[in-house]
Amino acid sequence: MIALRDDAFPTDGALGDLLATAWPAWRGQSFAAILARSLAHVCAFEDERLVGYVNVATDGGVHAFILDTCVHPDFQRNGLGTALVRRAAKLARNRGAEWLHVDHEAHLAAFYAACGFRPAAGAALIDLTRLETEGN
Repeated sequence: MIALRDDAFPTDGALGDLLATAWPAWRGQSFAAILARSLAHVCAFEDERLVGYVNVATDGGVHAFILDTCVHPDFQRNGLGTALVRRAAKLARNRGAEWLHVDHEAHLAAFYAACGFRPAAGAALIDLTRLETEGN
């Protein structure tokens, strides 16, 4: 049985192992500081095994941001990802956020639409890893 837990603070090892299953290019890092500053995060556990995760970052005001949604491949396509995101959305609303944003790759559009997101015009981003510095 899968249990969702709010603000469970998984270990770096458990979270890194989960993220590596979804993102082959995953570079391990510590999440302790990230989770300490998050508005919320939701974890899915099968017994004590971490099998799903989503983080909600905040601007400190009314905007919150879904980050790092991940479900272990053995548990995908059964509604767990949607349950994680919807629970995170409720937590964000209950903690003062009025807007919830998500950036995603095109192949995830249907997933996020099923979670309640709708496209928003005017969004843009910069890949800072490719940004050239001028004069500095």
